[in-house]
Amino acid sequence: MHHDTQLRDAARAIYDAVYPGEEWAPLPFEDAERFGSVHYRNAVDAARKVRLEFAGDLGARQLGLF
Repeated sequence: MHHDTQLRDAARAIYDAVYPGEEWAPLPFEDAERFGSVHYRNAVDAARKVRLEFAGDLGARQLGLF
């Protein structure tokens, strides 16, 4: 995901917020990314869902629905 820096930054923010320490996730973000850990995949999935929500809100606002 290095090519999509905004999505990666969002995934990292989610990862750091949801898994704040070693008791929650045994790997730092970079290692979790490299190994594709379940914690990393969950953070990426959440970031993608947020992106879709924001895109939907933007579209609704442009149409005057929001």
